[in-house]
Formats: sequence, C-alpha cells, structure tokens
Amino acid sequence: MASTLSQVFRDNPLPLNHIIPLDFTSVHSLPESHVWPAFDGFPFGTTYPGEKFSIPIIDLMDPNAAQLVGHACEKWGAFQLTSHGLPSILTDDVESQTRRLFALPAHEKMKALRLPSGGTDYGQARISPFYPKFMWHEGFTIMGSAVDHARKLWPDDYKGFCDVMEDYQKKMKELAESLLHIFLEPLDISKEEYRSTTIQRGREACNTALQLNSYPPCPDPNRAMGLAPHTDSLLFTIVHQSHTSGLQILRDGVGWITVFPLEGALVVNVGDLLHILPNGRYPSVLHRAVVNQAEHRISLAYFYGPPADSLISPLCNLVSSGQQVVAPRYRSVSVKEYVDLMEKHKEKALSLLRL
Repeated sequence: MASTLSQVFRDNPLPLNHIIPLDFTSVHSLPESHVWPAFDGFPFGTTYPGEKFSIPIIDLMDPNAAQLVGHACEKWGAFQLTSHGLPSILTDDVESQTRRLFALPAHEKMKALRLPSGGTDYGQARISPFYPKFMWHEGFTIMGSAVDHARKLWPDDYKGFCDVMEDYQKKMKELAESLLHIFLEPLDISKEEYRSTTIQRGREACNTALQLNSYPPCPDPNRAMGLAPHTDSLLFTIVHQSHTSGLQILRDGVGWITVFPLEGALVVNVGDLLHILPNGRYPSVLHRAVVNQAEHRISLAYFYGPPADSLISPLCNLVSSGQQVVAPRYRSVSVKEYVDLMEKHKEKALSLLRL
C-alpha cells in the first residue's frame, strides 16, 4: 500500500498476542481462548440451499453484465463471477504455493511474523482485537512484491512462490480495473463525473493487498469461528475459494448464507468505500468464515482501493427510484482516514461518516 496507508498501521500497532497465531498442529482439543460464546446466528446460523438463497452468478462476457452486476450489488452486495479470464492453471498454482506456505512448521512461519505496526507478512487477522476470543485462522498478507516476504521463509527457494504471487496480483489488478468500470456503469453517472472521480484518476497508484487465508481442520468447529463477521474497508474484494466451503454472507431478513464454491468462479463483494460512492445504493456485505473438522480450507482475498489520499464521497447526480435527487448520506473521507477509522472503530466506522 502507499506509504500514507502504511502510516495508519504504524499509528495503530497491535499487541503481540493479537498477532501470533496458534500453533494449530500442537493442539488436539479446542483451547478456551478459541471457544466462542453462543450468539444469534452462531455457530452456523441457517444455510439455505437452492437458487432463491444463493448469491447471483454472473458471466463477465454476458452483454448485460454491467446491469447484472449493478442489480447483484444492490440486492446482495456480492456475486460469483465466471468467464473472468483468470487461467485455472494460475489459480491452481497460487493455491498450491499458499498451501506450501501454511504447511511450514509454526517456528518457520514465525520467521515472517508481522510487526506490531505492520500490515504485511504472517499473523492473525488485524480485526482480532475487536473480539474477546481468538479465531481459528492464520493469514499471510502481501502488498506489492512478495520477495521480501518469501525470503524470510525460503532464503534459497523463494522464486517459485514470488513468480506465482506476482503473476496472480497482476491478473487480479487487470480484472479489478475492468470491474471498477462495470460497478460504476449502472449508476448512470455522466462521462465527465466518471473521468473526474479520484478512483479513476489514481488507478496507477491504487491500493491493493493479497491476503492468503488458512483455516486448519478444527477439533470442535461448532464452537470455533474461522473469521469473525466484518465488512471490508476498500472498494471491493475478489475472493478465490478452494473446493471447501466456509464463506458466509449475511442476508437481511434471512440470515447467514453459505457461498458454496463454484468451479472456476471468483466471489466479488462490495466494500465500505464502494458503499459510500453510490450513496449507500450498494451495501457493503457483512461476511464471515466458518471452519470444519475434516479439511484444511484455503482462500485468497484480493483487496482493491483508490490511492490513500483520494477523497471518497457520494457521486453528485444519483437519484432515487422516484427520480428525486437524494441528499448525500455520508461526508467525504480520504482512504487513509477511513482505514484509520476502521483500525480504531471497526464496524462503527461507516456510521461515523453519516450526515
């Protein structure tokens, strides 16, 4: 990320106990530190099979893809994307390298432990301090080149990992830039306003991060949480799931719905900044990850956002369904300021911007 966003992490350091993951291979029962209390919708809520309660599946080559994406964002805040152009051999390679990383012994992974004031390398999710219990999860975050990260783990054998991660990030950035245009197209903004948006003018300096997620088999998955409910702070996130399900989104009026992996598809979900841009028209979806007893689940999340100094505010000419001009619901905020709010307030950050 840009240096200004790196400063956010420096200004919001985490205590080591919220960085160091559990050595999952050393425990045979669920530690009390990872036992989550029962609450509404936990541990699993209700999974609703069938087309009615499945997030939309959108073919990027469909002539009506932009309208379908707009509808999915308005109604669900997420969708599964096919025909996205990402080669299956690349997703297989990146998943293989991710498994290679997380298969290392705990003391080896600790060589790349994230700094308390850092946002990259190995560790627990940065949302950990907001919850009284720890999550059954370990992550590895890459921003930019993977070389410095990988050298800590494989001093003499890091090139294969780096080449795959670099290729994956390059392809993901190309896809994200295409999706950005598709997200904005259904909003009926003028060409002039589209060109003037800071997210368009600053695409070369965009903020991206690749998060590798590991959810080891859990001895008591009904009392553990893989990744606690949260929204993402940037514009949107593109997720590759392994064949094992675990991702769930919260559907208003329904409950938690499992996003079952679809062969060759990527999951795309709206983040908080993309919620602000169309004045709340696209909801940033609350999502979580649950765990299982039998399989080691892997996922890869690619976060895409504007330059750190970009100002995000509701687009000027949005109208309601009755063609009435709608007043802005959120004040302008820089990307850096919003990430800082998320670091301090998490799920309350968006409400702090309401007018």
